[in-house]
This record gives sequence, C-alpha cells and structure tokens, in this order.
Amino acid sequence: MANIIALSEAASIGLHSMVLIARSDETLNVGQIADKIHSSRHHVAKVLQRLAKSDYVSSSRGPSGGFTLKADPEKITLLDIFEAIEGKFAVQSCPADKDTCPFNKKCLLGDLSHNISSEIQNYMSGKTLADYL
Repeated sequence: MANIIALSEAASIGLHSMVLIARSDETLNVGQIADKIHSSRHHVAKVLQRLAKSDYVSSSRGPSGGFTLKADPEKITLLDIFEAIEGKFAVQSCPADKDTCPFNKKCLLGDLSHNISSEIQNYMSGKTLADYL
C-alpha cells in the first residue's frame, strides 16, 4: 500500500535520535541509538553527523564517546531537525510536484496538498524537543 505522507528514513532517524539524546543524562553512542530506534548503525552515524554539523549535538570519540545535546531543547523544533536532515521544508501546491496542471490549473485535489503540507510545517515548527522530555 502506498503512503501519501511519509518521513524519509533519515528524517525519522534524526527526529527519534534527537529525542533520545535530549532525554538522556548520559552520552549515547551510535550503537545505543541504533538499537533503540531499530535502525542501521551506519545510517544513524550519517544522520548524527549532519546534526552535529548543524550544532544540535556534540560528538566525542573513543570508548566512552557518543552524542550529547548541544543546544537548549526548548529552542530546537522538530522543523529545525527535519531541515538539518532534508533541507528547507517546502509547502507543496501540487501533490504530483508539477508546475502546470493539465486541468486548467484546477487541481483534482483542490488545496489539499497545500493545506496538509502547511499543517505539517506548522506542527513541526510548534513542537520543540522539550515537549518530549
């Protein structure tokens, strides 16, 4: 069955990892995070590198290394995390991502795509990591 709305695996890993890191009093390593979210260690490591580049987490190497939250959880929104992984969120007007509609610019689905993507953007920008602690 096809999904109309789905997060990429990378975005899902980023969001879930950040909540785990924010909830933890200790440094979490890639293996611990991958086990908890049932994802590949390699993919988790790649996503966490992006989040570290965006200054959301600090990373340390070595046997006791891992990731800790670098910023205030009240200041990091789900949208911030999503955009660190996927790039700028774009509100869609066309569910097929076309510039022109074959039906005289009157979409078969009306404003549904625009409304749903706007709702998702508003939801993610209104939720911070602190909401999940």
